[in-house]
Amino acid sequence: MADRGPVLRIITSAARESLKPLGLAQCGRSRLWIDDHEWWLGVVEFTPSRTAGSGLCVGAMWLWHDVDHLAFDADAVRTGSQPFRTEDQFTPLALGRSRQVTALREKFPDLQNVARYLTSGPVRRGFLWDSFDAGIAAALAGDPDSAREHLGRVLREDPLAPWMAEAQEKARELHAIAPDRDAVTAWVIRAVDSCRNKLGLVPVPLAIS
Repeated sequence: MADRGPVLRIITSAARESLKPLGLAQCGRSRLWIDDHEWWLGVVEFTPSRTAGSGLCVGAMWLWHDVDHLAFDADAVRTGSQPFRTEDQFTPLALGRSRQVTALREKFPDLQNVARYLTSGPVRRGFLWDSFDAGIAAALAGDPDSAREHLGRVLREDPLAPWMAEAQEKARELHAIAPDRDAVTAWVIRAVDSCRNKLGLVPVPLAIS
């Protein structure tokens, strides 16, 4: 089996070369990098494999979830593991695959594009967060009817676990204030501020747009 040592070193070096100039930050000494857009993050993970090598996962995280861990909430693109044979072979692979972060930025340049993306997705029963996120984005974008439609789907789910009941409590509150864009924005700003604090991110003045 090839030595895993060079793999991590090459991944870190390639990520610094391709991601750091774009403004992304490495999470400690991990394989995770974040692209900070204040109220959402682009998350890049060089995933370990069973053998020497690495895969890649790039996706968006909506900070209004107010959690204490990084997550892939939308548009998570995963590529299979590439084996490590030699440094000359693996280095360009690590560099090239990390560029998917640019595509994510182009897909979500602003709130209106995020709202269109989230509200146009297929309705999947059991995927509570799809409707939750679409409802919030629609309300922020000034479409209370669409917001209430999506949040209503969250409320119609059977709360089979405590986290589902908690999500429904938030959805119920948002459903009630959906026509008041300023109230929804204030709700989201509080949630995002709390999430950024839990994740250890630098506090920023938020402008949801």
